[in-house]
Amino acid sequence: MSLDTLAVSKNTKEYRTRKPQYSPYYQCIEDNYEAFERAYDTKYQQKYGFFRPIISKVIYQYLDCGILANGFARVRCPSCKHEYLLAFSCKRRNFCPSCHAKRAASFGEFACLHVLKNVPHRHFVFSIPKIIRIYFLFDRALLKELARIAWEVLSCYYKNAVGKEGTFPAAICSIQTFGDMLGYNPHLHILCADGAFDDSGIFYAAAADLDAASLEPLFRHKILSMLKRKGLITSRVIELICSWRHSGFNVYCGERIYPRFLK
Repeated sequence: MSLDTLAVSKNTKEYRTRKPQYSPYYQCIEDNYEAFERAYDTKYQQKYGFFRPIISKVIYQYLDCGILANGFARVRCPSCKHEYLLAFSCKRRNFCPSCHAKRAASFGEFACLHVLKNVPHRHFVFSIPKIIRIYFLFDRALLKELARIAWEVLSCYYKNAVGKEGTFPAAICSIQTFGDMLGYNPHLHILCADGAFDDSGIFYAAAADLDAASLEPLFRHKILSMLKRKGLITSRVIELICSWRHSGFNVYCGERIYPRFLK
């Protein structure tokens, strides 16, 4: 055996199947999900909203994920002719740890290679107070309104900050519905170009000293106005929230992120 062959044998990791059915996470779900579903209406519906059919679909797809008995593909290296079996996956984000990690990595690579331009960016987080989260819990369509309003606020700011006609801000927005303690906490993570583009693709950067506090009043006004138009809150509720020293609305703005070639 040559030295090159020995090096390859020592450094190359052998592929091993995940065997998710042996993980505590998998076993906990498999052992308790049916009881959870039966008890949901009486124990959990009032706090977490109605039981959506997608929940069962995600659960059972996860329980089939990564198990060879549920289907697989045969992978063969054209060079060394080595073969192994690759179990089918559920491709579910968030709930399945393996598939979520892969999708997050794939999306990050796609965004870096095909979406994001070599311009400065900022990370924003838009949050709403507990008193109005219940409306977003029982009507998930409002999450779309939440994202739309946050984008309107950022778009308005960057168009004014650049000060040029016919420019367009750009962003990637992600809706997250839980917080650190896994309680219901709808909020938005937004990666936004720190400026705006014109029709020809020329980028105009905004001032580097962005004050996130200037975005919160407009965000609060638009969210409360939207809920009032839909008949979910009254003017009295709006006055109450606006009278608080800390309304619960928050806009976090991260430091400017420069692309590598600008460092």
